[in-house]
Amino acid sequence: MTLFGDTRMTSNESSRDAAGSFAHLSIAALGRGYRKGTFTARKVVSAAIAAARRLNPSLNAFVSIDEAGALEAADRADLELGQGLDRGPLHGVPVAIKDIIDIAGQVTTSGSAVYQNRIAERDAAVITRLREAGAVLLGKTVMHEFAFGITGDKSVHGPSRNPHDPTRLSGGSSGGSAVAVSAGIVPLALGTDTAGSVRVPAALCGAFGYKPAFGTLPTGGVGDLAPSLDHVGIFTHDPDDVRIAMEVLTGASYDTGDVPRDMRIAWIDPESFGPIDPAVANRARVFLDGAGVAVDRLFLDGVDALFAPFTDIEYSEAYVVHRAEFRGLAGRIDAGVLQRLEGGGAIPAWRLIEAQQRRTALTAQVRELLGGHPLLALPTATMTAPLFGVDSVAVGGRWVQLRPSLLSLTSLWNLAGFPALSVPAGRVAGLPVGLQLVAAPGSEALIFALARKLSSQTAAQEGAHS
Repeated sequence: MTLFGDTRMTSNESSRDAAGSFAHLSIAALGRGYRKGTFTARKVVSAAIAAARRLNPSLNAFVSIDEAGALEAADRADLELGQGLDRGPLHGVPVAIKDIIDIAGQVTTSGSAVYQNRIAERDAAVITRLREAGAVLLGKTVMHEFAFGITGDKSVHGPSRNPHDPTRLSGGSSGGSAVAVSAGIVPLALGTDTAGSVRVPAALCGAFGYKPAFGTLPTGGVGDLAPSLDHVGIFTHDPDDVRIAMEVLTGASYDTGDVPRDMRIAWIDPESFGPIDPAVANRARVFLDGAGVAVDRLFLDGVDALFAPFTDIEYSEAYVVHRAEFRGLAGRIDAGVLQRLEGGGAIPAWRLIEAQQRRTALTAQVRELLGGHPLLALPTATMTAPLFGVDSVAVGGRWVQLRPSLLSLTSLWNLAGFPALSVPAGRVAGLPVGLQLVAAPGSEALIFALARKLSSQTAAQEGAHS
């Protein structure tokens, strides 16, 4: 087991293409290569290990690499496939795991000094499913402490860094997983999302980041933050890989035929939620328009006030989960994380009850909206990746606090529990922008179909200009 400490930026190597010859092959392409004998799982996993070692000093994506375990799993996959035992699309595919998800026999720190010696006794439910599918568990990724932060820079392991510019934030709390995929180290990574912790780092780093409907992926063996808001989510660098991974992990089948020609999508004006960088909003909207589907523009009244009740629910639940750590261990917790945790204990019961009532009303309102427009679209984040060390930024001509601004477009869908996918939508000033697609539970196939259409059109345009 290779353990990485608080790795500081010692290299200028930050290119997304620096990971090696398998860096951006899709899950499907890897599977074809394995089954045709073009290359082996051992060769792919060895390249991923080498890439993680090479890039981690500059990007700090990984807490640890289970080199021996990963190579053993890769060899087993090669043997099984050679003998005709095919476990499906993830057989032999390297996967990175957020360090809040238990892997038996490995430490799960949740990004905190409090848990540096906590060894998991058994696999989390999602890890069991990955093992059964023949996936290769490469290592644990860096995360914001207790998953209670959207910037990804507060961890006992140091900050994860954006692969497009290591002087900028990766986003969090699942920042290391987003970096591992965007940098081309692995084609698939697991994260968790309570307020946007998969989708925001996906948008800032230029990956696909999917938060399924609440309860779709099991959270057993995954550290809690706010249990009624927590979701296990995934990162990929290919739109079809989102569908493939979800089918494997859930056992469900998602029909991803063409986007219906008569479907009308609702573009939710992001200014409904507050200030946004106009260049980011425009980039996301232009990207959506490229799909050639009918789009209606909607402005939602009152959603800008929803962050307060969301915060009351999140903070209250996080306080209940982590209050034991306050007793004698507060000095080992990041000051900002501790302040938010302690703040949850000061929220009166009437505010929490009121917040839950507003949550119920909101969910009904969103369901009604999705009745007329089966897909909703809006930017994923209000800005591109900020520089390290800032608490407030100028967005849309106004100074805003970084945390609520980064979460303003994503937390609503955690309250409602609806599936949401961040799709890479191009760049502004060289930094990635994400487009967020939202559907009602049961309509996930529409999200996957539109993501594929958008991405294939982008690829065709890039090919025409190359």
